Amino acid sequence: MNSKPPPLLNTNMPRELQPYQAQHFAWSTQGNVGIITLNRPERKNPLTLESYAELRELFRALTYAQDIKTIVLTGAEGNFCSGGDVHDIIGPLVSMPMPQLLEFTRMTGDLVLAMRRCPQPIIAAIDGVCAGAGAILAMASDLRLGTARSTTAFLFTRVGLAGCDMGACSILPRLIGQGRASELLFSGRSMSGEEGAAWGFFNRLVEPEQLLMDAIAWAQKLAQGPTFAHGITKTMLHQEWSMSIEQAIEAEAQAQAICMQTEDFKRAYRAFVAKERPQFEGN
Repeated sequence: MNSKPPPLLNTNMPRELQPYQAQHFAWSTQGNVGIITLNRPERKNPLTLESYAELRELFRALTYAQDIKTIVLTGAEGNFCSGGDVHDIIGPLVSMPMPQLLEFTRMTGDLVLAMRRCPQPIIAAIDGVCAGAGAILAMASDLRLGTARSTTAFLFTRVGLAGCDMGACSILPRLIGQGRASELLFSGRSMSGEEGAAWGFFNRLVEPEQLLMDAIAWAQKLAQGPTFAHGITKTMLHQEWSMSIEQAIEAEAQAQAICMQTEDFKRAYRAFVAKERPQFEGN
């Protein structure tokens, strides 16, 4: 089940000298933006055992990639991701013994944890089919752009499984509310693009031909900001789910004190005094 993990992205040498070669999806960069494209368009970009594992290892490695400031996650040719491949994953799961099944479900959950723990904001650009594990990848991202024709379905109950897959019962209610999340997770029905925007799943909808360009432009804008502070913000958004308000306030006090020691904080002050726009460098 475990594929060979990709090498850690080198943080000392220029990216062009040590390019990351993805095996089970496409990886490219535009400036400081990393772009992950699920690219099995003939099957609507399903995940395999190998792509699950490689995505997990890539997001883990991105924790140490100082030259990558933001990430765009998308699918090829009009669809985002149709979920786990029926032939490569679903079929073998039927005959697996319990220890292997638990190994698989833990591995898929580890992908979500890796996405939540990597400091870069992840923007999911979602068009067409976004189902099963694909819906989970969208859910686990920090920001989501969709289209009116996108259809998002947490369809686990439709194949005889529980809706509590890869953190869905924890994360989805926080995005769209308990009642709406319950409806989608119990029924497995598709959420339209308009519903997703109205419910807060999508930050906004754009035209399909603009989707990737808008996602990259948004990622580039974020990459120009105080990226160390962005990483702290993402960490606190994740960690404060399980905190009391007293714990959250103290944790944020400590996090903000750390950010106040950064050069970006000093740059912002000097720029304000000079009535200029700050030029952040991420340190």
